[in-house]
Amino acid sequence: MDLQFNRHRRLRKTANMRALVRENRLHTDDLIYPIFVAEGQDIKREITSMPGIYNLSLDHLHAELEEVVSLGIRSVLLFGIPEEKDACGTQAYHDHGIVQEATRLIKESFPELIVIADTCLCEFTDHGHCGLVENEEVLNDESLDLLVQTAVSQAKAGADIIAPSNMMDGFTAAIRAGLDEAGFENVPIMSYAVKYASAFYGPFREAADSTPQFGDRKAYQMDPANRLEAIREAESDLVEGADFLIVKPGMPYLDIVRDVKNNINLPLVIYNVSGEYSMVKAASQNGWIDEQRIVMEMLTGMKRAGCDLIITYHAKDAARWLKEQN
Repeated sequence: MDLQFNRHRRLRKTANMRALVRENRLHTDDLIYPIFVAEGQDIKREITSMPGIYNLSLDHLHAELEEVVSLGIRSVLLFGIPEEKDACGTQAYHDHGIVQEATRLIKESFPELIVIADTCLCEFTDHGHCGLVENEEVLNDESLDLLVQTAVSQAKAGADIIAPSNMMDGFTAAIRAGLDEAGFENVPIMSYAVKYASAFYGPFREAADSTPQFGDRKAYQMDPANRLEAIREAESDLVEGADFLIVKPGMPYLDIVRDVKNNINLPLVIYNVSGEYSMVKAASQNGWIDEQRIVMEMLTGMKRAGCDLIITYHAKDAARWLKEQN
């Protein structure tokens, strides 16, 4: 038979051959580990919907960080759970708020660890929204000043990167101006530039106690049906002074990751969010999937889609598995 075809399998024949031609590789340096820090004492409370993830008080934080550092993870993302909340989210920008105190602890004990501070109000407001509220409407411009105060207080505490996640219009411009005016012109902004109003955030809201007390966040987070809007949002944050861009959530939005990567020349971060994590954990605990293979395939797919960094609750497990591979 006079057949002509390509022998693609030549490059898949052995493990060494496959490794030789592998196009995308996951590294521990790619991983950012989120940590929920709670005000109070002796708190190590597992989040029911997120097995293996905890709310930790400062007295338990050191042990968690020792493990993170021992695994070679270089960056953590801090979320705060205060004891008291109010309509203005005062504890978000208090100089001795829980995120600020956790940042100081980390920089004193693990100065090489990169601290990324989530800059939002939703965990600190009694209504659960990401800005000031009037007549059940989230106010945009009036919220910017509080977000600036939050960012500056986090930078004063020693945060290496400010990560605003509130999706108010102009938040990057306002925070950049506020940081510069306060003398923190060298502190970069990792903007949640492309953040969808997603059902995949459910377990996070349990972890951070941040469920809105009325309505939802669809008026300020993006419609999951929209693709071109993501480029508009990303371009705005580029112009306003962002140093990194985040796409959130992860797995259902890999097309958006590729679009942003193709159009914007900034380091790109994907957030592998709580719902994605919880589904993998639940399926694994039921024996339906091979957790290690699923997680590593999922994270590699995010790299293949174009992200440079991955915020993921799987970070510690992935770091262990990567060590085993080496």
